[in-house]
Amino acid sequence: MTYRYFIILLTSIFLLFSCSPEIPKEAPKEIGLITDSAMVVSAHPLASQVGADILKKGGNAIDAAIATQFALAVVYPAAGNIGGGGFMVIRQQDGTTDAIDFREKAPLQAHRDMYLNDNKEVVENLSTKGHLAAGVPGSVDGMVKAYEKYGTLDWEDLLQPSIDLADQGFKLTEREANGLNRYQDKHIDANSITPEFLVKEGGWKAGDIIYMKDLARTLERIRDNGREGFYAGETAKLMVEEMQRGNGIISLDDLSAYQAKFRLPVTSDYDNYKIISMPPPSSGGVALVQLLQSVEDFALEGMGHNTVPTIHLMTEAERRVYADRATHLGDMDFYSVPLQELMQKNYNVARMQSFNPDKATNSRDISAGKPAIAESTETTHFSVVDPKGNAVSVTTTLNGGYGNKVVVAGAGFLLNNEMDDFSIKPGYPNMFGLIGGEANAIEAEKRMLSSMTPTIIEKDGQLFMVVGTPGGSTIITSVFQTILNVLEHDMGMQEAVSAARFHHQWRPDTIFVESNTLDSIQRQSLEAMGHTIVQRGNIGRVDAILVREDGKLEGGADPRGDDAAAGF
Repeated sequence: MTYRYFIILLTSIFLLFSCSPEIPKEAPKEIGLITDSAMVVSAHPLASQVGADILKKGGNAIDAAIATQFALAVVYPAAGNIGGGGFMVIRQQDGTTDAIDFREKAPLQAHRDMYLNDNKEVVENLSTKGHLAAGVPGSVDGMVKAYEKYGTLDWEDLLQPSIDLADQGFKLTEREANGLNRYQDKHIDANSITPEFLVKEGGWKAGDIIYMKDLARTLERIRDNGREGFYAGETAKLMVEEMQRGNGIISLDDLSAYQAKFRLPVTSDYDNYKIISMPPPSSGGVALVQLLQSVEDFALEGMGHNTVPTIHLMTEAERRVYADRATHLGDMDFYSVPLQELMQKNYNVARMQSFNPDKATNSRDISAGKPAIAESTETTHFSVVDPKGNAVSVTTTLNGGYGNKVVVAGAGFLLNNEMDDFSIKPGYPNMFGLIGGEANAIEAEKRMLSSMTPTIIEKDGQLFMVVGTPGGSTIITSVFQTILNVLEHDMGMQEAVSAARFHHQWRPDTIFVESNTLDSIQRQSLEAMGHTIVQRGNIGRVDAILVREDGKLEGGADPRGDDAAAGF
C-alpha cells in the first residue's frame, strides 16, 4: 500500500466516525447522600437531622430512632405520632436481632360487630373517622421499652429536640402546607375543640411557622415521667376526656394496661442475602419472605427492570401472597398463624406452579393456599445506622392521613384510626381495599393486622441494607420492589428508591401503576395478557440505607415526599 492510499484510508475512517451519529451515553445513575459511618433517613429533613445529631453525641442507632420518632410526631403530623403505633426491627453490630411490636390494640369495650348496624351492615366511615376509630396508642411505650433495653444517652436528651421544635416552631414546606389545607375541613368536623395547630384562617402556605405548644407540654411530661407521662396522669386524663366528648371507648384501664412486646423477627434467605423483618401482627415480614421465595428461581436480572415479563411475574406472585394474607394472618396472641409453614420455600414455589408466563391469572381463581400446618395511606418509615454498625428499621403510623382527624384537646396530638385495619366484617374491604377474615376479626385487646414491613438485610453475614416505607397495602410490594431493584437490577440505594413502582394485592384484580411506570406498548402488552391497569398517584415513600462495597453508606430518601437523609 502506497503512502497516498494509506492517507486516503485513514481519512475515510476519520470521516466515517465523525459523520456517524453520536452513540448515546448511559444516563448517570442517581446517587443519594454518601456518608462514612452513620445515617438517618426519614420523611422530614428536620427529623433526620435530629437523629443524626443524637448519633454525633455518641448515641447508638436505637437512641437516634427514639429521637427521630418523637421529632416526626412534631414536624410530620400526618403520620408521625405519639397517638399511633408501629414496629421496630433491630440488628446489632454483632448480628443479633430483635423486634418491638408497639402496634395499637383494640380497647377493652371493643367487639366484632361494633361498626355494624342492626342489620349487620357496615356503617360507613365509623371505623375511619372520629373517636370510635381509635385503637389504644402504642408508640410511647414502644420507645420506652426500646430505651430501657438498648438506650445509652439520657432519656431527656432524646426528647428535648422534639420539645424545642414544638415549642419554638418550625417552617412548613409547601407539601406540608398543602396537606394541612386539604384536611382542614375534616379536622374542624372531627373536633369539638378546634385544633391549635391544624387550622388556620386563610390557610397555610410554605414558610409559615407552626407552633405546637400543647404537644410540647405533653412531650415534657413524657421526658420527665417516661411511660407514666403518657399512659397516666394529666395526658391520660386528657385522652379519656377527649374520648368522652366524642363517644369513644378508650379508658384509663386501656391506657394503663397497654404494653409493647418484644418479638422474634422473621428471617429467611434469598440467594446469599439474609432477610430480617417483622412478624405478625405485621403481615409485612411474612408476605415479603413469601414474595421473594416465589420469584427467587426466576431469572429476574435477565428479565430486566419493570419490563413486561418482570411486572407480570411479580404481579402473579403478589396476587397469591395477598390471598394468603387475607386468610392466614392476624395477631398471634389471639389466632394460630401458620407462620413457619407460610415461609417454607417449597410451599411458595408450589403456589407458583399455576403461573403462566403468557397470561394473567384471574384473582377469582386464586384463593388462599393450604400450608401444611404442624399443629396508609399515611404511615411513615425511617432507617438508622450508627458508626458501630447497629441498625434500626422503624415503620410507624396513624393509619389514614392525620389518623381519625381528632386532636386530644389540651395535649396537642392526633389519634389514630387503626381500628379500620381489623376485618370490621369478614370479607369486607378496609380503606385500602384489603380483604380480611376471621383471623383479623375485632376482639378486645387484640392487635389489628398491619402491612408495615420494616426490614434489615445482611449480605454474607454483614449489614447490607435497612429499608421500609409507608403506603398502606402497598407497603409490602414497595419494599419488595426496592429490594429487587438493588439485588437483581444492580441499582444503588437512591436509584432503587426513586424508581417507578407498581402494585397488585389480589383484590381488586388490578395492577396499580405510577404515571411513569409503563409506556403505551408495555401497557398494551400487559392488557393483552389479561391484566387490568389503573394509573394512580405516588406509591409509597421508601427511606433506606445501603452499605456500599467501600463500606460507606448511601441514603435513599424518597423524592415523592420531603424525605431527607442526614449523617456523617
